[in-house]
Amino acid sequence: MTSTDSAPSASAPIWSAKIFDGSWRAAGGGTMDVTAPATGTVVATVGAATPGDVDASVASARTAQRAWAKLAHAERAQVFIKASALLSADPDRIVRWLVPESGSGQGKAQFEVGLLVAELNEAAALTSEPYGELLRSSKPRLSAVRRVPLGVVGVISPFNFPAILALRSVAPALAAGNAVVLKPDPRTPVSGGLALAELLAEAGLPEGLLHVLPGGADVGEALVAHPDVPCISFTGSTPAGRAIGVAAGPLLKKVHLELGGNNALLVLPDADLEAAASAGAWGSFLHQGQICMTTGRHLVHVSQAAEYAARLVEKANALPVGDPTDPANALGPVIDERQRDRIHSIVTRSVEQGAVLAAGGTYDGLFYRPTVLTDVPLDSPAFAEEVFGPVAPVVAYETVDEAVDLVNSSEYGLSVSILTANAFAAWELADRIESGAVHINDQTVDDEAVAPFGGSKASGTGGRFGGRASLDTFSEMQWITAQSHIERYPF
Repeated sequence: MTSTDSAPSASAPIWSAKIFDGSWRAAGGGTMDVTAPATGTVVATVGAATPGDVDASVASARTAQRAWAKLAHAERAQVFIKASALLSADPDRIVRWLVPESGSGQGKAQFEVGLLVAELNEAAALTSEPYGELLRSSKPRLSAVRRVPLGVVGVISPFNFPAILALRSVAPALAAGNAVVLKPDPRTPVSGGLALAELLAEAGLPEGLLHVLPGGADVGEALVAHPDVPCISFTGSTPAGRAIGVAAGPLLKKVHLELGGNNALLVLPDADLEAAASAGAWGSFLHQGQICMTTGRHLVHVSQAAEYAARLVEKANALPVGDPTDPANALGPVIDERQRDRIHSIVTRSVEQGAVLAAGGTYDGLFYRPTVLTDVPLDSPAFAEEVFGPVAPVVAYETVDEAVDLVNSSEYGLSVSILTANAFAAWELADRIESGAVHINDQTVDDEAVAPFGGSKASGTGGRFGGRASLDTFSEMQWITAQSHIERYPF
């Protein structure tokens, strides 16, 4: 949780958060600047956590969790209900951080706040979900299984949709009766953690239940290694997720990994090409392509590939890119120079291997133009890798069987879309798709708080977000039996 005025003590919350002055302090007194990628200006100064802060946070969280888990479900629900009402009444409390801190366009930021409201509402509902069931038994007894809290959940969240990708772990974990220690990406510590903590504090979340530790990889490593954190929920890249899995495995922790994607949009020959291009543009260019569900591969029948690409080029060239504080700009900056250079390297190497640059492929500072590549070789990085940028590679196929093989050829399996005039045929085709989600007549970027969300293959493991799936992820099963008399045995 957060403290607003008093100095921290061994038992008090570690963080001081005052949204109105943009200043956050850590127990050790260290600070870090938060810089807007669009302008390079410092938008906030926050407390910088160290690995030592993890111990104090976990100890405080363990104490607070015991009382929280004992509360009636209706009391826990009220926190999320009030938080939802507060945010609905004043969405700018999060929007005004999302825009400069993560480079979110105005529309994207408003959309993300809508997801937060839905997540808070679903967390309130989750508190009253049935948490067990009666089982049959060969003995004359009551036999049941029930869900119990894990204790302290460690959450490590990314920069791209910083608020929702933190809250979709934090809210259901709290709703299930746990405490949470959250390490947001150091580039987005306010919208990815501190502003959320302040919202929940204002809504009545008891002190000590939520700790926000802005910091580097060393803080995340300490959280993963901590013996009193039995569950880690990580959202981020597949390589980082693999490293967390390796570190947590010997510790026998419950690990929930929501990882990358190289998502295919399959345009069947009977699809409306203008509508398909609209879906494809949104799927590839929303938030500069910095979304795990971004459309990374556009698979179009050979007879329509040129026309589809031409329509996609028109949409790419028409998109205004610039400082997201100006509502006229649909797209903002990518998060930093390292990410920009990686995107540009993938584009240029793919062109060197034979892809045709039909639009974009240029940048000004961190503003990367929406890019369309055609005739993309299947072994080029634009087809084979997760770009995480505003790049739309178009690949032609000849048969639907070939297209399905192309969809499944990726190591990832997060989200796939199928665009067609025959939705029922696409439903049947979905049986052959290796993906955690398949969207028929929609693009690949889609998530709802009530739906179980997660990937297969290299896109994730260890659980799902959404509805009862979140309860499975953030609780443990306990088998409990009771009979009226002590059982008699032969000895």
